[in-house]
Amino acid sequence: MKKQFSFLCIATYFKGVDFMKSCGELGNNVYLITSKKLEGKPWPREYLKDIFYLEDEANTPENFENMLKGVAYLMRSRKIDCIVSLDDFDVEKGAFLRESFRIDGMGLTTAQYFRDKLAMRKRALNAGIKVPPFSDLFHDETITQYLQSTQAPWVIKPRSEASATGIKKVHSLEEAWQVIHELGDRRHQFLIEQFKPGNVYHVDSLSLHGKFMFSRSSGYLDTPLSVAHGGGIFRSVTVEFESTLDKSLKKVNEQVMEAFGMQSSASHSEFIVSKDDGEVYFLETSSRVGGANLMEMVEASSGINLWREWARLETCILSGEEFTLPTPQKLYSGIIVSLSRYQHSDSSFFNDKEVFWIMDMENHVGGIVRSESRERVLELLAKYADIIGRDYHASAPSPDKPTN
Repeated sequence: MKKQFSFLCIATYFKGVDFMKSCGELGNNVYLITSKKLEGKPWPREYLKDIFYLEDEANTPENFENMLKGVAYLMRSRKIDCIVSLDDFDVEKGAFLRESFRIDGMGLTTAQYFRDKLAMRKRALNAGIKVPPFSDLFHDETITQYLQSTQAPWVIKPRSEASATGIKKVHSLEEAWQVIHELGDRRHQFLIEQFKPGNVYHVDSLSLHGKFMFSRSSGYLDTPLSVAHGGGIFRSVTVEFESTLDKSLKKVNEQVMEAFGMQSSASHSEFIVSKDDGEVYFLETSSRVGGANLMEMVEASSGINLWREWARLETCILSGEEFTLPTPQKLYSGIIVSLSRYQHSDSSFFNDKEVFWIMDMENHVGGIVRSESRERVLELLAKYADIIGRDYHASAPSPDKPTN
């Protein structure tokens, strides 16, 4: 009889449904820790043995201790074999619990390289990976020296938030210090970095025992920062296969994963190709499947569902079975997503044969297309951007803090 393993999934945002479904379909026992305010979300309850709720999901010592006590009580009657963090904000929770119960997987030290943007930059720089010039915000004189030795503009960004949340762009030494002073006692939680104009790319991967099983590189047509703060339309498209750019992005991504100690997980990394020198600069990474429906875009291009394959990978590690990945397809795909001025948008204009997926989310409109031709994908994204911009698009200011 095939052995059953027990997975404890942590998701204080609503995501990872395909991971949990796949775990359950493989015969595993799946438990979920999530936020109490997400109790009403359509979690895949038919695949879950139990759900446990956190009243406060913040990563504070007090909340960690309460979570630890709850999991310790759970483990009196149920053995846990694997702990999986399904979102950026749960990486520390998972690492803390693994170390507390001596469960194999990423510990707290390694987890910081996938959560703390300052730790990321220092580790990458020490490994010889190009990063935009940066500074912590600990020491006044060091900050002033940094500002005087680098060119504006700069971005001041939180060390532990995701996406473009909380980022502020400043254009002078005086403006930089004004923002730093406004941070008050929170300034140690931020860093400052020189803003490098260029195109931003992302590499979505799956690793096993430190080796890449799958990678796909894509590029944003507008940077996430400009979309978040300029109210634009979010778009991304697959990079030309086997191009110099494709190879360069994957090479730097491999260097990052090796330097950061990645072993077995999905990952989502972002890079910028500078307009000044054409070099690839590391921006950030994470040990999870990419958000903003990028997983569906990768699946449209490759046929690989990263959530499902990550679940299979973790199960194979526990069982000692060999993990084999289906042969990836080589199609080009592109995604377009926008806030909509309507609660329920009419998406019938996504009527081309290349449409792979249509978004179904209140106050949003969007879709994914795929084709053997990258030019066709770009043509469709431009067509849909015109329609959305004219008939649906709405914008809202980027929040200082994320919301679930």
